[in-house]
Amino acid sequence: MQSPDARLFQAFTQARGVLALELSPGSTIAHEALQQADAGRLAGLVGRDVGTLVPEASELDLVFAAAHFDPAEVLRPGWPLHRRLDELHQRAPKAGHGPRVIAFGADRDGQIPQPLRAEDELRGGSLRVLPFLFAGEAAVAGAAAERMETLLMDRGMAQADTALCAQEAFGARIEHARYLTVHDLAAMTALQYHNLGLDALWRVVEAALLTPDREAVLDAAPEPLLRYADGEARIALFSPDAWRRRYMPESEDDATRLERRFELFQARQRQFAAVLQAHGIDVTFAHCDEAGEL
Repeated sequence: MQSPDARLFQAFTQARGVLALELSPGSTIAHEALQQADAGRLAGLVGRDVGTLVPEASELDLVFAAAHFDPAEVLRPGWPLHRRLDELHQRAPKAGHGPRVIAFGADRDGQIPQPLRAEDELRGGSLRVLPFLFAGEAAVAGAAAERMETLLMDRGMAQADTALCAQEAFGARIEHARYLTVHDLAAMTALQYHNLGLDALWRVVEAALLTPDREAVLDAAPEPLLRYADGEARIALFSPDAWRRRYMPESEDDATRLERRFELFQARQRQFAAVLQAHGIDVTFAHCDEAGEL
């Protein structure tokens, strides 16, 4: 599976990535975010690990979210989690000279501020990701981003003490802990969607990530018909008769089988809508006839 289009990389002015935690089967995470002491300790280890592989990163500020998310919450148009980290970085006070390690997590009362709070309905997955970015002088950040792209997918395993720190601090059994760029994460998600038979839908998600101002259309029977434009996906709703004329061969006339296939088609529409919404894409269902005008 190829990495996403280079336009995704070119849109960034920082080196952006995630610490990906693959949970052991049956494991859950006890804490949604770390308090400051643990957040700072884990962030320092992340900076050390990435800096060992990518020396340029050691010259940049590390901004780290000590809270875990579903990959779909990272892979959203406008990259809201990393954009929020950038905003927090801009507001962080400067003390002394040299690169800073800035970690955000739960407050002293254990409350998690809204920008770092994962969505409830997306908390059950076995892969959780902690966003980070390296920011600083543009040329250095660009060099760090380029090197991260070439190294992290193959060599980005977290060191043992980093994985152990994450495991103890979050209260979870972690099978693997590794670093990925956002492009790596997108490529892994594309492969997962391929295995789930969602290749066509991933192309719409990717279009929303890479070229959100352009239109993307999915019109490949027997899949649902949808159009992405202006930040919204419109999924075509068909009456049973319109669906039959558009999707089914004229030779199919078994009423029970047609009814069952139409129910499966509607379930596929709901699946598409749920995936798009997980990626932060608004979905509208629009009635249309078999001509498919949306």
